Amino acid sequence: MKHTTKVALKRDLGLWSALALVIGTIIGSGIFFKQASVLDAAGGTTMALGAWLLGGIITLTSGLSIAEIGSQMPETGGLYHYMENMYNKFWGFLSGWMQIIVYGPSMIASLALYLGVLVTDFFGIGNKWLVPVGLIAIAFIGLINFLSNRFGASIAIIITLCKLVPITMIIVFGLFFGNGNAFGQSVQHITSQAGSGFGVAVLATLFAYDGWVLVANMGGEIKNPKKMLPKAIGLGILLVSVIYLLVTFGIYRVMPAAEIHRLGQNATPAFAKLAFGGLGGKILNIGIIISILGCMNGKIMTFPRIMWKMADNKELPFSDKLAYINKKTLSPIYAIVTVLGIAMLLVLFANPDRLSDLCITTVYIFYVMAFVGLFKLRRREQTTAQIDKQSFRVPFYPLTPIIAILGAGFVIFSEVINDPMGILFSIIIVASGIPIYYYFKKKHAQPVAH
Repeated sequence: MKHTTKVALKRDLGLWSALALVIGTIIGSGIFFKQASVLDAAGGTTMALGAWLLGGIITLTSGLSIAEIGSQMPETGGLYHYMENMYNKFWGFLSGWMQIIVYGPSMIASLALYLGVLVTDFFGIGNKWLVPVGLIAIAFIGLINFLSNRFGASIAIIITLCKLVPITMIIVFGLFFGNGNAFGQSVQHITSQAGSGFGVAVLATLFAYDGWVLVANMGGEIKNPKKMLPKAIGLGILLVSVIYLLVTFGIYRVMPAAEIHRLGQNATPAFAKLAFGGLGGKILNIGIIISILGCMNGKIMTFPRIMWKMADNKELPFSDKLAYINKKTLSPIYAIVTVLGIAMLLVLFANPDRLSDLCITTVYIFYVMAFVGLFKLRRREQTTAQIDKQSFRVPFYPLTPIIAILGAGFVIFSEVINDPMGILFSIIIVASGIPIYYYFKKKHAQPVAH
């Protein structure tokens, strides 16, 4: 039996749901687990704060640029849909392939592994449980997303409010009770990683900022997306940027740079115990665990929508299955299972920091193309004299998309210099989709036999 039903996705999500998805999918593990790697790469607290600031600026200009594109193409699929319309089906397919094979599963897997670090530390059960905890978390959030998008969006709102509790605790304690100097501390004399590059430090922050584009994957499920989508992306990124700078400043006020370097991924759990004692630290860690679960929920809600859209266009193997939508919940069940299956394999065989760097570098290559595509859209408007006055217009054009292009290019260049093999590996994985694209293109071009 073939699951070829054409049940449509519904526009159920309002501004608060969309905003919660933006904030919820951005604030996850990165701000808590990337402190040491950003600090080590930057070489000191002042440059590290600069990296968090620049990461926020790059993200905001990127988000505003994508918001204009998204307001003109408010359909499910996000970047995959945009690339196809601005360039052609080939680049649209590769963009989607990159997200469902590399970017999405890597993000979900890295979050699951970071969650495992926190949970095993919280219960003191040892690192042997790190991977099982990550797998259980993926399965649990996946089951939630078998339900309707409204249920997932409600969970996103609740968890977003909950995750603001540990963030507020860190900021308040750091600003008012920390007695250290957040500026001028150096780690260059204690780590060979230090000085590995300001660009690498910015790259690490971009993992923490990532997630803002994912709400665009649900463009076909947002009410009045021409207005709601840009508002959610712009306001969400701005709020998160301020929060990240305050959290980082607060941590630097409490913990010496050398201690953050020594603790690595365990710096934030240690901060919690140092600042709030045993019980307070446990409560704060529970808040961070909830934060990561919320971030996973947002990503698991959105990435399978890309796979569903590609399958609906008959571009993937087993498209009939992957394009199936449950009639009651309107959820793409098989697409969710497939994306999460890939993520689980990565949990078994990969390192979370390596995964996060890999997926960010890969997606930013396509972001650059999308930002350039905004100029193509503007020229197309002038040529056809068809300007949609209701769609969002990016402020300070063309400066904003130019900053986004330069920022993304800087990060890609830094990663090429520091990790050329990693970049090559990313390109090979993305290129593996090319034969699949041409196979299905040829298959669809063949006349149907009668």
